[in-house]
Amino acid sequence: MSNKILVVDDESSIVTLLQYNLEQAGFEVITAADGQQAFDSVIANKPDLIVLDLMLPKMDGMEVCKALRLQKISTPIIMLTAKDDEFDKVLGLELGADDYMTKPFSPREVTARVKAVLRRTNIISDEVQPSQSENSYEFNHLRVYPERYEVFLHDEQLEFTPKEFELLVYLMDNKNRVLTRDQLLSAVWNYDFAGDTRIVDVHISHLREKIEESSRKPLFIKTIRGLGYKFEEPKKG
Repeated sequence: MSNKILVVDDESSIVTLLQYNLEQAGFEVITAADGQQAFDSVIANKPDLIVLDLMLPKMDGMEVCKALRLQKISTPIIMLTAKDDEFDKVLGLELGADDYMTKPFSPREVTARVKAVLRRTNIISDEVQPSQSENSYEFNHLRVYPERYEVFLHDEQLEFTPKEFELLVYLMDNKNRVLTRDQLLSAVWNYDFAGDTRIVDVHISHLREKIEESSRKPLFIKTIRGLGYKFEEPKKG
């Protein structure tokens, strides 16, 4: 069964171009021309990924992204914008976008980004039955199951975007190792993000809000001043 992609843009030429290229790559494509239509389409059609323009009628891309995340909908979002603006980029990621591309772009590049995100989420979303050999992490009241894309804190399941989840698992895979922001960019985003290490900081902030008792005094994800971050198992007692 092919993955379903929602393409949202008010420029029909861009929608046509992306729809053609994504369908050629084997995806099912649905489209929307404004933000309200996009939000309604996500609820009705449950796409596997959203390619979302920033400047839209009725609701802009930021508002759509924020509204979906407030509804606990963690569908991956690739944000498109004609603005090459660092503030927009960081704000989009803070509101829950997973990736960000600036117009003009190559349709091949968009397709490659879509495949990269879905490659991770397809592995995650496959129906994996729990088994005794299943890889998992447990630190205090925090439990993470990478194969099932599940995180529990005090037995309550938490919601994560794909990028947040991948970052958390990578930090846990490298427990007690100091990882620089550039290392995390390379490992988790796995392409050149032009040295935008603020993206790492934004996602670390999101993780702390979700798994830490106090994001100001984190027990798990420690900041190593001047270097980067380290995941530690809290000391007992």
